[in-house]
This record gives sequence, C-alpha cells and structure tokens, in this order.
Amino acid sequence: MHAPAKTALFSPLTIRGLTLKNRIVMSPMCQYSSHQGLANDWHLVHVGSRAVGGVALAIVEATAVLPEGRITPDDMGIWGEQHIAPLAKIAAFVESQGAVPAIQLAHAGRKASRVAPFKGPRTLSPNEGGWQVVGPSDVPFDESFAMPQALDRAGIDRVVDAWEAAARRALKAGFKLIEIHSAHGYLLHQFLSPISNKRSDDYGGSLENRMQLLLRVAERVRSALPDDMPLFVRISTTDWFEGGWDVDQAVVLARHLGALGVDLVDCSSSGTVPKPNVTMTPGYQVPNARRVRHEAGVKTGAVGLITEPRQAEAIVAGGDADLVFLGRELLREPYWALKAAHELGETQHWPVQYGYAVRRP
Repeated sequence: MHAPAKTALFSPLTIRGLTLKNRIVMSPMCQYSSHQGLANDWHLVHVGSRAVGGVALAIVEATAVLPEGRITPDDMGIWGEQHIAPLAKIAAFVESQGAVPAIQLAHAGRKASRVAPFKGPRTLSPNEGGWQVVGPSDVPFDESFAMPQALDRAGIDRVVDAWEAAARRALKAGFKLIEIHSAHGYLLHQFLSPISNKRSDDYGGSLENRMQLLLRVAERVRSALPDDMPLFVRISTTDWFEGGWDVDQAVVLARHLGALGVDLVDCSSSGTVPKPNVTMTPGYQVPNARRVRHEAGVKTGAVGLITEPRQAEAIVAGGDADLVFLGRELLREPYWALKAAHELGETQHWPVQYGYAVRRP
C-alpha cells in the first residue's frame, strides 16, 4: 500500500470510475511517424516510457478520425479496424505500468495535407499525394496553406459519425479515457472561432451556432462510452487575436460541455492565426484554466510551459486546475514525474528493473 500523498500534485484524483494516481498527464504530441495511420514501435516506446516514468495519464497523440483529417500523411489514424491492434499494444503496456492509457481523437480541417514539420513544413502538392482539405468556410489558414472546401450538411454529419466510430474503436483497443481535440486551430476549433468560421447557416454566426459541431461530437462520443469512462475535451481558450475566440466564450462552451457529460476541459490556446498576440512565459495559459474551472464549474487541465515540480504543485494546490499536462518537458525528461516526487519529498516508485540506479548504497 502506498503512503498518503504529502502534496496536491501527487494526490489521487477519481473521475467517474477511474482513479489517477497523481495529477501529472502526458500531453498528446504528434510524432509524424506513422504509415497509413498505423501506430508502430516508435509510438510504443514514446508513450510507454512516460508511463514507466511515473505519469498518471498517458495520452496518445492526435489521432485522425478520417484519413483527410490528418495534418500530414505521417499522422496516426483510427478511421479503420486495422488501426485497433497496434494501438491496443500501446494501451496494454501503459496500463501494465500503472498509468491510464488515453487517446486524443482529432481532425485537422483546413490545416491538413501538410508535410511533417521536420520535413518542411509546407502544403503537399497533388503529385505528392495532397488531398482536398475541408473547414467551416473557404478561408485558408494563410497563403501557404491549401484553400479549404466548406463542409456541407452531409460533410458535417460524416465528421460527427466518424468521431463516434473512432471512439468505439478506441474502446476496442483498450483505452480507458478519450480526449476530443478542439484546439490549436484544427477542425472543431475552426468552427468555434469567428476568424475561421464565416458561415451564414446554423453552424456559423452566433456563439450558440459556432459551438454546435463540437457539442454534437461531444454528445455522440459520450453516448458511445460506458458511464464510468471519463471524457475530456482539449480547447484553445483564446486565439490571442482581436475579434477571435476568447476566454469569455470558452467559459460558456465549458458549461455546455459539462452539461453533456464532459468531465474535464484541457485548457490550451492559439492555433487560429499564424501570429497570435501573445508572449509565452512559464504557465501563461494557467489563468485561463483557472477561469474555466471556477466560472464554468468543470474540472480543468493546465498546459503550456509547465516545467518545474513546484510550479506544477502550486497550480494544483492553488485551485488553478485539477491536472497538469506536460508536453515538451516530458520529451526532454521521460522520468520527470519520478524526479518531481523526489524533489517534493514524496515516496518514489521507480520500476524494479531500474533499482540499481536508485537504491541506496
């Protein structure tokens, strides 16, 4: 039996039928290393090593619900039954290490059909296998991105159906939590933001209309999950750009998501415009996570330049967020959670196979 936690960061959190052993989450991070959307050994080691390193929740990267929803041809996918088995291998290993396996379901919308960042970045040409991108309106991200085709009603319905089908495949693969990606300027965020959504039908214009696609997706995914399985949604809380999506609208959205059975809103920002008006400093998105948590009455996750154990502890202990999501810091240090436990005076539980490195002489 583990000793009671001395800190907020290492206290357990129960959401529906799931208990996380601490408040540290591996944020989903695209690896651009798939072929035909299939997970492989790189993904197993990438996600699995962070589970070994002590995170409570390990989220597999943005995984496309449709082939045209990939950012690049190298993205992971879950649009077909062939994707289940390799993902199941990852989920099983993560769970064997005492972490919770989760997956983020995504569609890139108008930011699709690109070359992987470390190979370009640029838009794929038709000769390279580029495809028609879609979005709420025929407004490209910038002049270097492809012109999107505005989704019609049938296209919108197809997207909603695809998210539900992907959620059911994720269940078959053994994931214990699903996150819907509605941030960083991808499809669901594109519908939310007035910058990218210029529609005149009931999916555009008012906040109520712009929220409709995400709320439909959340409702369908929730209905596909067991009652005891948590559902998260990642949002950009602001575009950091005048006339765009902002935290006031995000609070309203979070209230609606909570009413539909979404258990936590993962609070990020940006992605709608190439040059947002923001200075990125340590924890710069945390105040928005706090606002959403307290004003919408939902659990939140904080993400963005969270690198130090005492910084993470202060976020949870101070009521800014219920979970801290680490991205780049976990790329630099897969064992961040175990080292944070040592720094904060918590009992460490290193893998027994690594006992030579941590046992006292």
